[in-house]
Amino acid sequence: MQVYPNRFNLEASSELKPFYLIFGDEPQQKLECIELIRSAALTQGFDERQSLVADGQFSWDTLIEATQTLSLFSSKQIIELELPTGKPGAEGSKVLSALAQKINPDVLIVLHGGKIGKDVQNTKWFKAVDKFAVYVPCYPLEGNALYQWLNNQMRLAGMQPSQQVSQLLVDYCEGNLLAAKQEIQKLMLLYPQGNPTYVQVEQAVVDQSRFTVFQLIDVLLSGDAQKAVKMLYRLESEGVEPNIIVWALTREWQTLQAILFDRKQGKTINWNQHRIWKSRQPLYQSALQRLSLEHMRELQQKLTEFDSAIKQSQVVRPYVELCHLCLLFVPCSLNNVPLDYGILD
Repeated sequence: MQVYPNRFNLEASSELKPFYLIFGDEPQQKLECIELIRSAALTQGFDERQSLVADGQFSWDTLIEATQTLSLFSSKQIIELELPTGKPGAEGSKVLSALAQKINPDVLIVLHGGKIGKDVQNTKWFKAVDKFAVYVPCYPLEGNALYQWLNNQMRLAGMQPSQQVSQLLVDYCEGNLLAAKQEIQKLMLLYPQGNPTYVQVEQAVVDQSRFTVFQLIDVLLSGDAQKAVKMLYRLESEGVEPNIIVWALTREWQTLQAILFDRKQGKTINWNQHRIWKSRQPLYQSALQRLSLEHMRELQQKLTEFDSAIKQSQVVRPYVELCHLCLLFVPCSLNNVPLDYGILD
């Protein structure tokens, strides 16, 4: 059974499942879900906990022994097994499938790890375990979902969130829920009455937003120039290599160029051919309304020049030029702002 984090709720009296599957790229939500499981299980007598990691040196016999062995001081236990890749391998698949066939009411198993796809969810072991489990996918929150999560966290902490304060925290902590939770805790220490003003919050919080190159691409496709510049600033501060961003921009240029060319030929867009999932199609449709083949030829020239410069020479300010290139995807008119690579001899 699949349940999203905002719907996942366990109380002391909740009926516990033999298995819980907590996977995803968002660590704060994963931690909150696991803490809920621990708390509910503890009140129901699961007062022993073992933590295992299925890395390269892990023996699956360890998990089998753990499920069959209880200490003298406890009759029930939780076993938390981390699957870093989400894939237990051939031996692990057999062990997990066998455990699902023989449920032990005194053992609760929590499997957790990074993001998993349909390839893992369609495996025999996952389907066998999922029959007796709750699967919670923890994805990074964006937009309205992030806004609602922050509001809920502030209310739980005793704060009275305003629209301005909530939006400020969204801007400062996007992509980093752990930092957002810490900022809320800090605000409660500074303003225990729970109603800090916008100015007080602005002075107290630190910009800890985190983004990926793929999120940057989505923002460029949507045409949000201001947010794209902010993302570039954060990527630079995190030490992301400019080559990675150039690669991503070039790949998107190729996709957009191909779609625009097909459209000029009167062809219907074949989304599957371009490997664009349904959820991202509106982003491309938005970009296609703003871009033309003529603009794409100009962008190609700029990308080629920068790629050559950064590979052959030492570019002093690569992120300044990357900002220029990103804004051309929006597009912003920068014809009077020439690229100046500041190459060192």
